[in-house]
Amino acid sequence: MSSLSRLLRTPWVQVVLFAVIAVLLVMAPLVLPVFGNQTLIRIGVYAVAVLGLNIVMGYAGQVSLGQIFFVGLGAYVTAYGVNAGWNITIVFVLACLVPGLAGLIVALAAARLGGLAIAMVTIALPIVGLPLAKRLDELTGGSQGTSARFSGAPDWSGLDDDQWQYYIVAAITVAAFLLARNLVRGKFGRALVIVKDNEAVATSMGISPYRYKVLAFTIASLYGGASGFLYMVAVQYTSPETMNFGHSISLVAAMVIGGAASIAGSLIGGAYYVLVPQFTNTIDASLTLVIQGIILLAVLFLLPGGLVSLPRAIRRLVRRGRGGARTGPPPTTGSTPQTTPPPPAEAAVEGPENTERQGQS
Repeated sequence: MSSLSRLLRTPWVQVVLFAVIAVLLVMAPLVLPVFGNQTLIRIGVYAVAVLGLNIVMGYAGQVSLGQIFFVGLGAYVTAYGVNAGWNITIVFVLACLVPGLAGLIVALAAARLGGLAIAMVTIALPIVGLPLAKRLDELTGGSQGTSARFSGAPDWSGLDDDQWQYYIVAAITVAAFLLARNLVRGKFGRALVIVKDNEAVATSMGISPYRYKVLAFTIASLYGGASGFLYMVAVQYTSPETMNFGHSISLVAAMVIGGAASIAGSLIGGAYYVLVPQFTNTIDASLTLVIQGIILLAVLFLLPGGLVSLPRAIRRLVRRGRGGARTGPPPTTGSTPQTTPPPPAEAAVEGPENTERQGQS
């Protein structure tokens, strides 16, 4: 296992793996059916949302239960901009910046809080956002929601709509994951780890816990807005139910199951968010929540690091098995019996001098 890990870390192997993955991503929509493409699109949509949540919870250690609010806000900004006839690039930028600005405002007030206080602040976001979206019917379409059709394949592409949507989602998702990878592996990510572990130590090192908490929450909000834009690419419709608080809890569960503080775990979490309900609905839709709860408990007890830690857990089990095989009893066939050496004469037999000392004592 160790030799395989060293091989995977060599530059040329990483280049080959990256090229293979790139080819698979490009060719996948051309060979998959419509349902397969739509499933991959939805995985990309929610993987970006889970990734943003992972930055603020997994890496920064802050509690955020309102990520779905920023997803819904990004979706509404996208729908409004498209219906107003704005350039789609400007719409995408605004779909990220508006939720990011909202997240910054919330973070400036909530980052000094901790524990249950910040949790209650983030819980309030979708709880307030849902009825607000219903009341602002001129902007949001009210309870009926609003649609925005803009992601159909152009004639010059020669692609179907699902294939064109796949390429849009894949391009933005890959860019989002590469950006997050560079962030968490750089100075920003190291500072987040220190703040998460011990704020007093971070302060003594010149790192402002308040500043980095605000930045982490704002970045998570930006990713939520990007996920909302991708949601409109895929669905082309949004309603107040997009901000339902239950979806936010499902995103947190997906992050935990995929793996907190893990970029790859965010992708696994997005796949879990999409695939598990599809699987459970084929069995019995009424058991979806029960099965999801069982999966969450199983992962928390057996794999606290999430599904992304499964390869490490398997390696540990293999090492234990090999160690147990080495530490077994020695073979007896053909071996010479071992005899214990006799005790020294002074200890085995009491001489006259020892007897006289005992008598004097």
